[in-house]
Amino acid sequence: MSASITINGKDYPLLLTTRATKEIAGRYGGLEKLGDKLLKSENFEMAIDEIVWLTCVLANQYILADNLRNGKSEPLLDAETVEILTTPYDLAEFKDSILEALNGGMEKSIHSETSKNTKAG
Repeated sequence: MSASITINGKDYPLLLTTRATKEIAGRYGGLEKLGDKLLKSENFEMAIDEIVWLTCVLANQYILADNLRNGKSEPLLDAETVEILTTPYDLAEFKDSILEALNGGMEKSIHSETSKNTKAG
């Protein structure tokens, strides 16, 4: 996992899980439509809302998994926290990290499918 963001001096790895994929599909109709939404948002406020939402979804997946694996109860990020503790410059960097996390998650999935199919043949 290489994609991460930093908010208020704390690093948050971004993780594309099945749950995150379902949430993204519910909001956008699928991962393939997400790119269009990020690149073609109707206005600046809407673009910020989408980046903040995706930041929370992907960062919270790591927090949830870490909490589950290690018996922790680390609080989840919410939109208000992200908006207050970041700058527009931060969000521009987050967008790149989000795309990296999405691409990394999809590549891992494709690689796994290819490996399974190769072994079966």
